[in-house]
Amino acid sequence: MPLDPKLLPPPALLRRRTKALAMTEAIVCPEWESRYYSFNSAWGPAEEMASMRNGSGDDWFLLFTPAGAGIKGLDHETELAGDKRLMEAVRQQVSTSLSAFLDEPAFGWDWISYCYWNEARDSVWHRVEHPDPKLASAKDGSDEFLALLLEPSSSYLEFANWYYERSLPAAAVEAIYRHAALTPPLVAELNPEASWEQVSADAAEIGYPVPQGDA
Repeated sequence: MPLDPKLLPPPALLRRRTKALAMTEAIVCPEWESRYYSFNSAWGPAEEMASMRNGSGDDWFLLFTPAGAGIKGLDHETELAGDKRLMEAVRQQVSTSLSAFLDEPAFGWDWISYCYWNEARDSVWHRVEHPDPKLASAKDGSDEFLALLLEPSSSYLEFANWYYERSLPAAAVEAIYRHAALTPPLVAELNPEASWEQVSADAAEIGYPVPQGDA
């Protein structure tokens, strides 16, 4: 079943969570190409972009703008992947105020299996529904690939154990989830081999807090 849009946190909280995921990944996995989660706090003028890529053809992109936020996702194994009717529904249902989201070529709009959006004035997220009632509740991958946006830091520990085959210290991951200031000891706890210089540069790109004088 598709993820219920009412379960998605408000954009401000989602922004914090995606930054935390990206920061944790930057420490655990120094090679950007191998990371699952990323965040660019300077994607465009007043725009920030979070993303997920699993290396197997599935991804999502989450754009934050002053007008609101949007999530475009793809589970390439679902029957909805690449369905032109779904893309047309996106154009019909998503507010035109989110044109920066709808017109971003980097998101690969030709291939999509789910889409959520939230205007700045909205109290809840909306899900783009497929025009065919038989496909409106079809599996689209959103429940699986958006799960870590909703779940506590303990779920990331399970993910890291599966994906990176590493056991991470729970307290250190929870500190990143709380947006505790990044320090060399915290980084070393998560990955003793991580370069503080590189992690600091990643933190600047993500927009994650680093105490003045430590970066």
